[in-house]
Amino acid sequence: MNIQLIQGTFSSSDALDIITHMIHIKIKYHENKINIGNNEEDIKTREAKIKHLQKELFELRKAINSNIKSVKIESFIKID
Repeated sequence: MNIQLIQGTFSSSDALDIITHMIHIKIKYHENKINIGNNEEDIKTREAKIKHLQKELFELRKAINSNIKSVKIESFIKID
């Protein structure tokens, strides 16, 4: 089963807004798991994932803010 979340061409500011919200949702998910987790290894893994997401978002902002006028986004969830 595939679920199409996003498909279209967006202004750079709208694209950045959409992607930022999606990344923040994923970060919040990991933060919630850290707050209820008691396994130190799991906590470290989730902290690393959060840092990676933050880095990816920073790189995306740099790329989009470098005179990109529109961004094409296609996002799917594939469930096996």
